[in-house]
Amino acid sequence: MRAIIQRVSHAQVDVEQQTIGRIGSGMLILVGFEPADTDEDLTWLSGKIARLRLFDDGHGAMNLSLADIGGQVLVVSQFTLHARTKKGNRPSFVAAAPPAQALDLYNRFVKTLSAELGQPVQTGQFGANMQVSLLNDGPVTIFIDTQNRE
Repeated sequence: MRAIIQRVSHAQVDVEQQTIGRIGSGMLILVGFEPADTDEDLTWLSGKIARLRLFDDGHGAMNLSLADIGGQVLVVSQFTLHARTKKGNRPSFVAAAPPAQALDLYNRFVKTLSAELGQPVQTGQFGANMQVSLLNDGPVTIFIDTQNRE
C-alpha cells in the first residue's frame, strides 16, 4: 500500500458535480493498493496514520495527532500511486492491484482506519472520476509505502 497524507485545513471530493465527502481540519489520504497487500499492511498503516503527529502544538512543533486536535479524515483511492515511469513517457499501472481486489482492500482500509480513529472516515467514490479540492496546511505532505517501512 502506498499513501500520500496531506495535512489540510479543509478538503472535499466531488463526483459529477456532487460533493460526496468533505472534511474540515485533518488529513486527506490518497491511497493505492498492490496485489501483495495484506491485512497486516492495512492494520499497520491505519495505526501509523492515527498516531502521526502532524499538527502544531502551539509552540511551532508538530506534536499533535488527529485525536489530539479532533481532526477529520478523507480517504480517496488512487491507483496511480503505483505508476511505473521507467520506460517511455506513458505511465504503466501494472503494479496496482486489479480493481476488484483494490476495492476490497480500500473498503477494509477505510473500516480499519475508522476503527483505529474511533470516528467515521469520509471517502471518495472508488473507480469514479473525482475532483478533489483541498487547502494543504503547511504544506505538510507525507509519503508512506508499507513495503518500505522507514
